[in-house]
Amino acid sequence: METVRPSPDQLDAQASRLHDSEAWQQIVSGWERTTPEPVLPAPDPQRPAATPSLPPVDWRDLLTVPVDRLIDESLRALPARSAGERRLPGRLGAVLPEHLHAWRRVGQPDVRPSVHLGYARQILTEWGWQNTPYRLRNARGARCLCGAMLTAHRLGYGSLDTVDRAGAWMITELRSQGWTGMIGPWNRHPGRTAPEALSLLDSTIRRASLAGH
Repeated sequence: METVRPSPDQLDAQASRLHDSEAWQQIVSGWERTTPEPVLPAPDPQRPAATPSLPPVDWRDLLTVPVDRLIDESLRALPARSAGERRLPGRLGAVLPEHLHAWRRVGQPDVRPSVHLGYARQILTEWGWQNTPYRLRNARGARCLCGAMLTAHRLGYGSLDTVDRAGAWMITELRSQGWTGMIGPWNRHPGRTAPEALSLLDSTIRRASLAGH
């Protein structure tokens, strides 16, 4: 269990350094590219026509066991629900000091950055969003973007390394939208709204998940 508890500004700076590294740029470059469709050659009029294909065969005729049995065996082979899918603490949990949530990390597996960001989104949705400068949260327990990511970590959803990578993905998304600063200044920019913060999380989650992170 990590003993270091970074502040939102420290997370922001660490994520920015990770984003600027050459290794990270190699990760994010070409994240949305796909293999081009194959170009089929034009038919040669000099070649004879292909032999007519055989009539289609019903795929059910190829089975050696009934369809119902296959479906039942497939359902039983599905993995159990992830142990990491846990509900957030109630409103009281939102206002408790952060260190009182430390026990929730015990025995919890790490998660991908996109999953971690999903829990950060849930925190903003259920506990609220705020943009007070240099504050992890306000008196009601609402969090800023970096605060939500740190709280998700302290609740057991991802290691500190995962938080850094989630922050780097968010900075990558901000760069694609034309924002050249860090997450904190974006969060507290005049006129910023909670729907904009949630929209940024949604687009970041999509970007990270499409890259397999």
